[in-house]
Amino acid sequence: MNILSIQSSVAYGHVGNSAAVFPLQRLGHTVWPVNTVQFSNHTGYGQWRGPVFAANDVAAVITGIAERGVFAKCDGILSGYMGDAAIGTVILETVASVRKANPKALYCCDPVIGDVGRGVFVRPGIPKFMRDRAVPVADIITPNQFELEYLTGTNVETLDHVLQAVDLARRLGPRIVLVTSLLRKDGPGDTIEMLADSAEGTWLVATPRLRFDPLPNGAGDVVAALFLASYLETGSAARALGETAARIFAIFDATQRAGCRELQLVRAQDEIAKPTRRFDVMKLR
Repeated sequence: MNILSIQSSVAYGHVGNSAAVFPLQRLGHTVWPVNTVQFSNHTGYGQWRGPVFAANDVAAVITGIAERGVFAKCDGILSGYMGDAAIGTVILETVASVRKANPKALYCCDPVIGDVGRGVFVRPGIPKFMRDRAVPVADIITPNQFELEYLTGTNVETLDHVLQAVDLARRLGPRIVLVTSLLRKDGPGDTIEMLADSAEGTWLVATPRLRFDPLPNGAGDVVAALFLASYLETGSAARALGETAARIFAIFDATQRAGCRELQLVRAQDEIAKPTRRFDVMKLR
C-alpha cells in the first residue's frame, strides 16, 4: 500500500510522522511523509524549538509529489497534527486531488485537538476546522475520548454515552469512527478500550492498562496509522481493530519495560509485525 501521511514531525521522540512512518514501513507499506511542523521534540515537554511550516510550503511539497504522477497509486491519506488551520485547507485540497486520481483512496483523519487532562492544545481555529470541514470529508476518523466529546458536543462517561456519540460522529460524514482511548465509569478500571463503529457494526476491544508517569505522547498517531493500514489490507473494521490493539499494546509494553517516556517503536518492531499477544474483539451491535 502507498500512504500519503501529512502531519507533524519531531527530531527527538515519536509523534506525528515520527510515530507513524516507521510502523507502516515495518508492515511493508510505502509512506510519503509530508511534515506540517519540524519540532525538536513534542510539546508535552513544555519546551520545544522549530518551525510550523507555512501552508504554501506544505502545498509545494505535495505538488511535487503529484508531479511524479503517483496520486493514482495512492491507497490512503493520513492526516494528524496540522500546526495551523490554513494547512488543513491544503490537506483537504490534496484529498480531493488524490480521490480524483484514485476514487478508491481512503482518507483517515486523526482530528488532533486535545486530550483528557490537557484540554485543547492546538492553535485557535483548528478545532472548528476539524469539526466543520475535515471530519465531514473523511472516510475514517480516529478521535480520542476528549476529541469525540468535542466533535459531538456530548459527555462520554458510559458505554451508552459512547454509542450515542459515535452515532453522532458518523452523521457528520465519516464511514468509520475509531475511538482510540476509552476510559468509562462503567468499564473495568484495569483496562483501556478502543471502539470501532461503522455501518456494518460496532466493536469493542480492551487491553491491560499499563501505568506510565508521564504517559508517552504519540500513541494516537501510531494507532491511526496502524488502523488505516489494517483496514486497507482487510476491509474489515473489526479485524483492523484487533490488529491495532495487539500492536499498540506491544509498543506500550516495550516502552514500559524500557522505562522510557518515548514510545519504543524500534524495540517493538518485531511485535508490530507479528504480535504474540491478541485480544478479543467483542461485537456490541
